[in-house]
Amino acid sequence: MSTEPKQELTSVDLAALVGELGSYEGAKVDKAYLYGDDLVRLKMRDFDRGRVELMLEVGDRKRVHTVSPERVPDAPGRPPQFAMMLRNRLSGADFVGVEQYEFDRILEFVFDREDGMTRIIVELFGQGNVAVTDREYEVIDSLETVRLKSRTVVPGSRYEFPESRVNPLTVSREAFGHQMDDSDTDVVRTLATQLNFGGLYAEELCTRAGVEKTLDIENAGEDEYERIYRETERLALDLRNANLEPQVLLEGGGNDGNDENGHSGGDGNSGDGDAEREDETNAHVVDVTPFPLEEHEGLASESHETFNGALEEYFFRLDLDADEPDPRDQRPDFEEQIAKHQRIIDQQEGAIQGFDEQAEAEREKAELLYAHYGTVDDLLSTVRSARDDGVPWGEIAGRLDEAKEQGMDAAQPFVDVNGKEGTVTIRLEGDPITLLVEDGVEKNADRLYTEAKRIAEKKEGALAAIEDTREELAEIERRRDEWEADDGDEEIDEAGDDERDWLAESSVPIRQNEQWYERFRWFRTSDDYLVIGGRNADQNEELVKKYLERGDRVLHTQAHGGPVTVLKATDPSEASSSDIEIPDSSVQEAAQFAVSYSSVWKDGRYAGDVYVVDSDQVSKTPESGEYLEKGGFAIRGDRTYLDDTPVGVAVGIQCEPYTRVVGGPPSAIGGQTVTTIEVEPGRFAQADAAKRIYRELRERFADESFVRKIASPDQIAHFLPPGGSRLLQE
Repeated sequence: MSTEPKQELTSVDLAALVGELGSYEGAKVDKAYLYGDDLVRLKMRDFDRGRVELMLEVGDRKRVHTVSPERVPDAPGRPPQFAMMLRNRLSGADFVGVEQYEFDRILEFVFDREDGMTRIIVELFGQGNVAVTDREYEVIDSLETVRLKSRTVVPGSRYEFPESRVNPLTVSREAFGHQMDDSDTDVVRTLATQLNFGGLYAEELCTRAGVEKTLDIENAGEDEYERIYRETERLALDLRNANLEPQVLLEGGGNDGNDENGHSGGDGNSGDGDAEREDETNAHVVDVTPFPLEEHEGLASESHETFNGALEEYFFRLDLDADEPDPRDQRPDFEEQIAKHQRIIDQQEGAIQGFDEQAEAEREKAELLYAHYGTVDDLLSTVRSARDDGVPWGEIAGRLDEAKEQGMDAAQPFVDVNGKEGTVTIRLEGDPITLLVEDGVEKNADRLYTEAKRIAEKKEGALAAIEDTREELAEIERRRDEWEADDGDEEIDEAGDDERDWLAESSVPIRQNEQWYERFRWFRTSDDYLVIGGRNADQNEELVKKYLERGDRVLHTQAHGGPVTVLKATDPSEASSSDIEIPDSSVQEAAQFAVSYSSVWKDGRYAGDVYVVDSDQVSKTPESGEYLEKGGFAIRGDRTYLDDTPVGVAVGIQCEPYTRVVGGPPSAIGGQTVTTIEVEPGRFAQADAAKRIYRELRERFADESFVRKIASPDQIAHFLPPGGSRLLQE
């Protein structure tokens, strides 16, 4: 039975890894790169070892390790915003060190520069994330935003680590016993969950200790506990002392297991002719560990000097192994994806319920203050009066206790005094309420109402997040239904069809040729005419002054805030001509382009008016008494109006003659790409919509690495209109 290859590093892996990564302390950061939306690469220089390449991947595959320079993927074309932010903060910074957060699958990398410290927190669990914070853990940016009841990770907020869990490497013998006793399942599941070892190392500890894995916890005694705890201590000692023997485990080579001389069957350093080399060729990697495991007895293994080296080799060969099967023959695990999204929805619904309860509790406290106004006012006045008389905070509690004994009503609800914070806590109708002594009843109540409002606003963010998740779930269910509808109906009529099926290609060749106009908004019409639009006032100015020629058409919306749109009759390298008759279809597409990237889209409207003029009607010279703002222009003569021009934008992948992302009116883009996604005005911010499109495009290609090489969410965002968008179902 084939073993499923490991895709994510364990907590034990990370504990073993931090020591090796720490040896690069003092290395300087040269550059940062982002591939797709889940792979960060940091290029550094170590004064003893030269170039260091650190890879941080947090997508379906979750890993952290260094890579040999010759195995580094080619740099993506245009660096996205996240990569530029990293470069701005890290260029020339010193690598200070790395730590594992408790025993969780979280690594914190620290970099220091004269102008400040940067922390990169890599989350290798759940959906995965990379958060960049300052010295005080304020989030500068993150690959994913997190809004859950238990924690929040959003730019501008303080980074919140997950709730603390038991660290089995430092737990005392007594605490270990308590954790085991608190379980209601068997031994191996208790070690995996209560002690946070995970499945593999929970089984390994049982095997090493000679304890039956399925032994019910109620039947386990002190002898079993003692043996398992000793093995836990030995594991912790090996990790602390870096007593590692890294191995890459293989399966399916025909020589699994160790030979009689103790050599690994898959060790490339020993050979027995062509037969053994053939065995190695047929074998595929299934795991990588910092030391040999009894649980892997029977698997072939390759030894490595460092765990970093073993991780590099494992994930490199995992990519090679993944290229072998035809992805079209593999049904995605829709059920697991659906279950995962449903779990997220359950968590988000729990968060929303929690926000409701918290907000209601704060409002009830405020209302209780008004209901007991006199009592609360007397108590606050008593405390303020005592403070004015010079009574120390430490004695005020005693004074109030005395007053309570004497039957003073204002002392009845008293609970505690905190001199450091200047507060008094009272209990009204069973609810403890903390008040600022210097404020009156009204100000304290207002503070509670404000807190309730703040919590309610957090609920709004959670509602938006749960809607996103529900839409993602609906999309997965749609793809599942399509897959099942197509299952068994894969006959293709190839007669007369010479086109390549680029989506099904296992390896799509990269052919890039960046053009001068790609820094503007642009597209080519279905008649192959170039259309260019300005992204801002500076580019509008440049288009009119530098690129507008005789024969060109200029389009603009009646709505304020639209780009200058130039429909080129010729390329700059060709002679200008006013004799070229531009087809109406191209004019209509240029008009749709103009209205889609104007304020019409941003306002959530679906159509707007556009006018068209010839190039010689456009002037940068104002009439007497007129004033032209930067990016503005004057129109002389009659205009042709295209009323109620509908908005419409599609983004797709072009494979020939060049491989690149393109975007523009759907009627134009559809004929130039192998796959497209249409959008309409909606509520998803530009960056969020771009991420959704990127992920969808990546899933449509059998060669997922192809989309990662030529596209990124930032590149896709360049083709999206300003304002909110929504993906249309195809």
